[in-house]
Amino acid sequence: MEEQPAPARPPWGNWLKAVAGFVAPTTLLTGLLFYFGYAYTSSFYGYFGIDIATLGLSTQDLLLRSASALFVPLAVALTAALAGALGLGWVSSAGDARPGLVRRVGHVSVGLVVCGGALFALGLLGGLQVWPAGPLDTPLLCGGGLLLVVYGRTLHLRTTGHPFPGELKTLAVVVALIALSCFWAVKDYANALGRDDGRELARSLWHRPTVVVDTPEQLYFGAARVQETSLPAGGPGQKYKYRYRGVRLLAQFGNRMFLIPDGWTRTRGFVVMVPADGTVRVAFRREPVLVTPPAPTAPPPRTGAAPPPPR
Repeated sequence: MEEQPAPARPPWGNWLKAVAGFVAPTTLLTGLLFYFGYAYTSSFYGYFGIDIATLGLSTQDLLLRSASALFVPLAVALTAALAGALGLGWVSSAGDARPGLVRRVGHVSVGLVVCGGALFALGLLGGLQVWPAGPLDTPLLCGGGLLLVVYGRTLHLRTTGHPFPGELKTLAVVVALIALSCFWAVKDYANALGRDDGRELARSLWHRPTVVVDTPEQLYFGAARVQETSLPAGGPGQKYKYRYRGVRLLAQFGNRMFLIPDGWTRTRGFVVMVPADGTVRVAFRREPVLVTPPAPTAPPPRTGAAPPPPR
């Protein structure tokens, strides 16, 4: 019986495989960036009492705001990865030339495994609220401890020359736990960074632009000192009745403007949302530059001249 030839593979099969291999990590990375941007933005504006759902942010806005929350974690992770790679490379290159030093490094690797296990147990107890762990303590201790265990064992096997055992399932679970701990830690770091940035902005509201707002209805800014002026009636077309000074633009997203009064604190003053669609009239005002004049100086005394006679 004549053997049937195998069906020809479509020429675009390899392209589809390559695209699928690229899209999956890209989609995962986009999802992570979106979540970190959401955590940072929600914590930042939550400091001012604004729910993120009222901002109407797009996906691109959240992706851009995730950059500030990822600089420090990525720098730390890349530095640790570089140090670990350099350590493994040095052990591999110095294995035959300096066997005594490599043997001592093997003893250090055992200590790394023990310390990593202790840190993981401490983080696990913190997650179970056995001791008062902070927001970043549990994920950093668990993830860092498992990372030390994996690195210490790899370093020990590299110093002794033994091949790495085929514990793929165990290694996959450990790597998944490390990734989950990193995700947890970065999320908590984004929340903490958002709160700190919001607190810093509240202390330096002069960085935000000053606005003068005309509205047809009264606005309530709480106990904050905002100057309200009644506008004179100028005919039937005059729809603006009140003018507010001492207000700054906190943010604007789409057709929403968020106004914050000078001297705002979490216990005094409200952030007011007004539409940016012609219902209110907003004028941006430049801050005056205060120039302190130099102090007057007395003229220098004249030398060699007689004092004036008394009158």
